[in-house]
Amino acid sequence: MLGAPALFATAYGNVGSSIYYALGLTAGIALGLTPIVFIISGLIFAATAATYAEGTVRYPEAGGSASFARHAFNELVSFGAAWAQMLNYVITVAISVIFVPHYLSIFWEPLRTNPWDIVVGIAFTWLLVGLNVVGIQEAARLNIALAVIDFATQLVLVALGFFLIFHPHVLWSNVHWGVAPTWSAFLLAIPVAMIAYTGIETVSNLAEEARDPVRSIPRAISWVAIAVFAIYFTLPWIALSAMPVLRESGQYVTRLGQDPPLGFKNDPVLGLVENLGLHGATLSVAKIYVGVLAATILFIATNAGVIGASRITYSMASYRQLPAVFRRLHPKLKTPWLALVVFAGIGPTMFLLSGQVDFLGRMYAFGAMLSFTIAHLAVTALRVRRPGEELEWRARPNVTIRGISWPLFAIVGAIGTGIAWIVVVLKDAPTRYAGLGWLAAGLVFYVLYRRRLGLPLQSTTRAPVPLGPALALEYRSILVPIVAGEESREAVEVAARLATERAGRIVLLRVIVVPLELPLDADLTEQVDDAYDLLDIAQAVAEPYGVRVVERIVRARHAGHAIVDEADRRGTEIVVLGARRGNYKAIFGSTVEYVLKHAPCRVMVAAGRKAA
Repeated sequence: MLGAPALFATAYGNVGSSIYYALGLTAGIALGLTPIVFIISGLIFAATAATYAEGTVRYPEAGGSASFARHAFNELVSFGAAWAQMLNYVITVAISVIFVPHYLSIFWEPLRTNPWDIVVGIAFTWLLVGLNVVGIQEAARLNIALAVIDFATQLVLVALGFFLIFHPHVLWSNVHWGVAPTWSAFLLAIPVAMIAYTGIETVSNLAEEARDPVRSIPRAISWVAIAVFAIYFTLPWIALSAMPVLRESGQYVTRLGQDPPLGFKNDPVLGLVENLGLHGATLSVAKIYVGVLAATILFIATNAGVIGASRITYSMASYRQLPAVFRRLHPKLKTPWLALVVFAGIGPTMFLLSGQVDFLGRMYAFGAMLSFTIAHLAVTALRVRRPGEELEWRARPNVTIRGISWPLFAIVGAIGTGIAWIVVVLKDAPTRYAGLGWLAAGLVFYVLYRRRLGLPLQSTTRAPVPLGPALALEYRSILVPIVAGEESREAVEVAARLATERAGRIVLLRVIVVPLELPLDADLTEQVDDAYDLLDIAQAVAEPYGVRVVERIVRARHAGHAIVDEADRRGTEIVVLGARRGNYKAIFGSTVEYVLKHAPCRVMVAAGRKAA
């Protein structure tokens, strides 16, 4: 199960990897104001992180901004957010993978430029698609280790830079207000710098795997925000001290943002290492270490983009935004092969063929700013439309006016990301036409598909469970509420026997019933610790059967409501309840009766041994 460290590592593998390309792409536009641009984009990201933390805890399901929009607005707006997310994942794959050969150029120089970076990037993309079709599993411990090593390496570079080459007067001389960059370029640089924060959607799309969303999701997102902001607050100062802004042929340039072979736009962190003041064998070792580490981190970020593309595709197909064929699993490998091929393979390949890293960066900014803006508006709308709704966790700061707790973070974030999106659309013609063309193509397809199904554009409709006749008795999604006592052991054993070894998944759900006199977000440390212990015991029962297990802790006023809501949200096929043998009242208590009456799927009651 994914706790805060695993969620942080997965997200930081995406977000932290962006330093290896965002630094050069942003410096090429912002020049001496690059550090200021990263600070502004960092503040916008902090607001966005708060929005995603609240939205994901509120709706811990794959989809991110699309899920928030579905609950706040309607399915059409949700599709717009999801389609923008799809663009984000496609571009994340393309921009991450094309920089892998750039950093491997320490072994072969032609990998820094076209066409070899395109060729190798496409090859790596399809290698990862193939591996995911076969069904590789991410190693959470490896992700955590690499995230720690990567963060530590970046901190060492910052420390060495401050000690060896940092000069405040150089940074001041880099600034040419309104000239280099122009104010127009400065405004464009802000959304481009937001590519530094690729991957915040990753936490949302892994929310269904989080054991305790109330604890782990806000903690993981805040860790990511702090860690990334710390690097982007310091590293640009060092990089511009090492490669200052100079006037060449009547133009102001910095080698940090110039194309190779003169500059280091394609491998900015290697450029920093090369200009850090190191010499001889120390410099050679440092370049090899950073080059290999950067390539590894970017390769993992590419794989996260591949997985993200398949997850959002599955989610869209589940809500009738895309055809059900994208939701079907390979009959033998049990993976969404078509979604991987189309959106993680063909899509990134089309963008990679351009070979233009600047274009890829601006396309990401287009999709991300639109998706983030919808997320901010959705969280704000949910606060306004459901002012009395209790929340398990609420982001801050807020201000209460006329009984409504207004989320200042979401309002500020919406203004920032909305303006940034408009700037990208107005200031860069290729991005404008490609981005709006992407949205138009998706909207046309959505309208035609919905009309063919006879569904309204704004209504939310879930697709049926994709089971064929031969699989009628196989349950792929089984929910088992866990309680203290022996009855849960038998329920888990029954669920494990129902699940198939490769396709089946058991969700172990522990509901913490919060008394009415306490708020849902009250400090219930003892109850949460007890829930962890019960889930650990239940997981140990399921382990011998070889089924996939997901653990979940939910706070609620009524256990039956929580079970039914979880079953509905996950598209559960059967709920297996544990009960002791005895009279009717002993087996069918109020919770069991409520689930039997209201569950959106089949319900099985497994009667355990009678208490002594």
